Amino acid sequence: MDPLPPAAAEAEAGAEADPAAAAPPSTQAGEQRDTEPTRMQMPPGNPLLLSHTLQELLARDTVQVELIPEKKGLFLKHVEYEVSSQRFRSSVYRRYNDFVVFHETLLHKFPYRMVPALPPKRMLGADREFIEARRRALRRFINLVARHPPFSEDVVLKLFLSFSGPDVQNKLKESAQWVGDEFLNCKLATRAKDFLPADIQAQFAASRELIRNIYNSFYKLRDRAERIASRATDSAADLLVFGKELSALGSDTTPLPSWAALNSSTWGSLKQALKGLSVEFALLADKAAQQGKQEENDVVEKLNLFLDLLQSYKDLCERHEKGVLHKHQRALHKYSLMKKQMMSAAVQSREPEAVEQLESRIVEENAIQTMELRNYFSLYCLHQETQLVHVYLPLTSHILGAFVNSQIQGHKEMSQVWNDLKPKLSSLFAGPHSTLTPPRSPPEDSARPH
Repeated sequence: MDPLPPAAAEAEAGAEADPAAAAPPSTQAGEQRDTEPTRMQMPPGNPLLLSHTLQELLARDTVQVELIPEKKGLFLKHVEYEVSSQRFRSSVYRRYNDFVVFHETLLHKFPYRMVPALPPKRMLGADREFIEARRRALRRFINLVARHPPFSEDVVLKLFLSFSGPDVQNKLKESAQWVGDEFLNCKLATRAKDFLPADIQAQFAASRELIRNIYNSFYKLRDRAERIASRATDSAADLLVFGKELSALGSDTTPLPSWAALNSSTWGSLKQALKGLSVEFALLADKAAQQGKQEENDVVEKLNLFLDLLQSYKDLCERHEKGVLHKHQRALHKYSLMKKQMMSAAVQSREPEAVEQLESRIVEENAIQTMELRNYFSLYCLHQETQLVHVYLPLTSHILGAFVNSQIQGHKEMSQVWNDLKPKLSSLFAGPHSTLTPPRSPPEDSARPH
């Protein structure tokens, strides 16, 4: 099998590795307080432009999320996860509700960034398939967060990945209680407009349409990849049943009727051969199952990782339009109505009420100015998040490489088993009175389409 590109192994959203190997004894985030709230690491020149590569993002951290044995509560079983970070050399236990609080904290601190969505909460009667799917989704979520430039340098991430003390949820809430969001902490927030291109609205619309088209195509690719992996798994089950039926046929102990006594030796040798073939079919089933699992881990999971990223971008665009942009427009409308009322009152009177209206106007103008600055900062962040999506686009080559390699390896290994099985078919046609001969391979010319 040809090796994957150098970064392909890193591109997987938390490879299926031994978590203990990357999880030395955990440390408490409270023990180290030298980490300050995030400040965007800007390249020299225009701070709007990002200089990260895909390899740099993937190298930031790899986080494993593994299920640990269920603990029975008073009414329900609680699912816990062992979350192991290579970067922080930590291993902590987390429950789904811990992820929820962490997600809410990220949205509070970074409302203008791509915060990936969490998988749905556990429903009553959830089976193992649901629990496994949610584990994979949580692993994708935490790896996208751990590799995101602003998130990766924020204290809340270190707290979530390394704090091993009790009640991590309160620790997360306390860490963000008096900090404020990124707009209040970023030194460039009030000057974001100065770095934006003049046609930022047109660029935003074009980028949003492009990401929507990419998402739709990758969604279809993911569905087809799932079907391919599922077919390999179904093929493994069919091959296993096929081999078991051959074994059952070869192990049949029903007495041979007297009228078939002349062929007793033929049937006996045939049963022995059929029973022996079941071993090869079991091996074929194992190879097919391995290929299906490899396609699920190396292809489907990477496609899901990229789809999660694209979906978080779409969610961010909606937050921008329905959130800060909508509030800004509503504030402008409210201010225009108030201004008309003030002008009318000013014509009629210059009493103390007019002074109060003037003070109210000043407060309203300050609020509108802040809302306008937030709008520009939101566009500033959207511009950077769009760049981040494009940094992840080369992941496509890793996905295709993993898909091609899995097909090559799977077909090569199964072909070897089929070739080993073929000589054993000769025993099926052996016997003192047999006139049958094994089928021959078709000549190359006849195998080619005319």
